[in-house]
Amino acid sequence: MAEYSDIRTGRHCVFMLHAHLVFVTKFRHRVFAGTHLTRMEAIMSSVCADFETELREFNGADNHVHLLVNFPPKIALSKLVNSLKGVSSRRMRQEFPELAAHYYRASKLWSGSYFAGSVGGAPLSIVRQYIEQQNRPV
Repeated sequence: MAEYSDIRTGRHCVFMLHAHLVFVTKFRHRVFAGTHLTRMEAIMSSVCADFETELREFNGADNHVHLLVNFPPKIALSKLVNSLKGVSSRRMRQEFPELAAHYYRASKLWSGSYFAGSVGGAPLSIVRQYIEQQNRPV
């Protein structure tokens, strides 16, 4: 049963949704140190909690961060991403004014784009095979 510990329930559904998110700094500037990433993890965890999602894993480098989030189906991933990027950018700029030196004519921490990938479950080939093998009524 430990294998299914990530299964959550809603009022009308049972789900296990995970996404791998990657955010890159504006112009790929090398902005972050360890203290920045530690604070950013706390900020992003707080934002996730507001969305009833869970930040399962967080790490990063000097110019990007990786997140693993567990989220319910009622949450639009794009809205979660917009909130994560917006809140973290605003709070990081407030708490670490030295980050402003890395901006060029824009007060944005993040690039406008992001990566989002689904995570977990069986590979697509296995799911496809499972669906094909269902007994369709005649």
